[in-house]
Amino acid sequence: MKWTDTIRIAEELYEKFPDVDPLTVRFVDLHNWVVALDGFDDDHQHGGEKALEAIQMAWIEEAR
Repeated sequence: MKWTDTIRIAEELYEKFPDVDPLTVRFVDLHNWVVALDGFDDDHQHGGEKALEAIQMAWIEEAR
């Protein structure tokens, strides 16, 4: 998985943290959770605010 795989990452986060409201997750924590996902193999430094916002929005949609 890469940072650009926002929907797949969101699906994985939803499965791993089904009771977490994505709006309550700090970006530092979100970054750490993403890079810890099985199959994530992108450069950890590329996970900036824009990528994290996209993942958060996709996770919100997934949780609906």
